[in-house]
Amino acid sequence: MAKLTVRPTVAADIPALLELQRRVYPTIAPWTPEHMLHQIEVFPPGQMVALYGERVVGGASALMVLWDDWADEHTWQQITASGTFDNHNPQGRTLYGAEIFVDPRLRGQRVGHALYEARRTLCRRANLRRIIACGRLPGYAAHAQRMDVEEYVRRVLWGDLHDPVLGFQLKEGFRCCGVTRGYLPQDAASDGHASLIVWINPHFDPERPTRLAQGEHP
Repeated sequence: MAKLTVRPTVAADIPALLELQRRVYPTIAPWTPEHMLHQIEVFPPGQMVALYGERVVGGASALMVLWDDWADEHTWQQITASGTFDNHNPQGRTLYGAEIFVDPRLRGQRVGHALYEARRTLCRRANLRRIIACGRLPGYAAHAQRMDVEEYVRRVLWGDLHDPVLGFQLKEGFRCCGVTRGYLPQDAASDGHASLIVWINPHFDPERPTRLAQGEHP
């Protein structure tokens, strides 16, 4: 039986990751091969691939940022520098989750959990303060005519409504801090909006440097 593993992304993974990304998000333009290769070059530990045996079944991309520079409203294009990750800052204490996707045929098989756990492991080993991401709200479009996105998120948090992405992230130990409007305008299912989520590293030591700031790999 094939085993689920997560490892750093390498250039040879890019074609399979792009094909999977197209299937997961058919209405959203995927990365380009050049984007993915540049992300690997800029921040190798933050780019991850999930595999069943040798088959690519998921991917995740992240960069490091100084969160004070981005705590106000921002878009996906702005914080990722249009997918180039040229905003990556090795002096930052925040791991920013830019993308995560899982083969739709394997949802419920803990592929997403494995990718999230790999991010948490990176955060702990690198002595980063937190993981922050802006998550899709694919359940919102069905309610957009009756409530604004802030009310929708509140109702998900209260348990009145279910959102498949935010619900999963809450189960993974993330907290919802609010809503980022206009985060990804082409995401019609979320009406372009996203939830702002955070996971705090309980092992963070402010007296120790971030290991990646010293050029080390976690």
